[in-house]
Amino acid sequence: MARIHVVANQKGGVGKSTAAVNLAAVTADVHKPRKDGSRSVLVVSCDPQGSAPWWADRVGDELPFHFAEAFDADAILGLRHSTDYDDIFIDTPGWFPPANPKHPERPWGTTETADILEAVFEVADQVIVPIECEPLCYIPTTNTVEFAIAPRGLPYTVFVNNWEVRDGFADRDGTIEFVDAQGWNRAETVVRHYKVHARAAADGVVVTQYPKNRVSLEAAQDFYRLAMELGLGAKPRATHTKTKAV
Repeated sequence: MARIHVVANQKGGVGKSTAAVNLAAVTADVHKPRKDGSRSVLVVSCDPQGSAPWWADRVGDELPFHFAEAFDADAILGLRHSTDYDDIFIDTPGWFPPANPKHPERPWGTTETADILEAVFEVADQVIVPIECEPLCYIPTTNTVEFAIAPRGLPYTVFVNNWEVRDGFADRDGTIEFVDAQGWNRAETVVRHYKVHARAAADGVVVTQYPKNRVSLEAAQDFYRLAMELGLGAKPRATHTKTKAV
């Protein structure tokens, strides 16, 4: 069955769609199409804002993975039984927490979006959590890890995203120190801010289709390194039954 990778953070605007699309593109680039020509990677968007669908539409037939939207909890729950794909990436919306975000069962409240998020975390094999180099990301990320992920015992990785190198190292290092102080699992890879990432959707490309120049290759390298840390792109292990010697 498919491995389901959920990209989540309570806070909107931290790069969830960019991460989901580009990590899926890297995974598809490693897998390549199957012998029958079918794609082994699927991206599912359950974010009503529609960023990922617009992006996928801009890329069109050159999209290296299949894409779908899902706003029904039952449809999302059905993904765990999928045999059509090796890897499924789910792009999630942010959410407004209830009055008590520490509620272990419903940390995202009781809205329609909450039902979708409940289903998403039910099917997740791992959760990928982007955090930007801004203190305003700290509390939402804490809510995500401590109250949505940890009570469910899900494997997860937090990665520092969209670091503007020109601003110096203080913001990056401060964010890394915050994450490490919480004892969270953190990726060593820091995804840097590049204009090519910001313009990719409008230009109708994903990270594996960037121009072959130095800056674009450096930008793409961050997502390849992150994918490697996350263990993406590995083929499902074949089972082998030993036969006893006669």
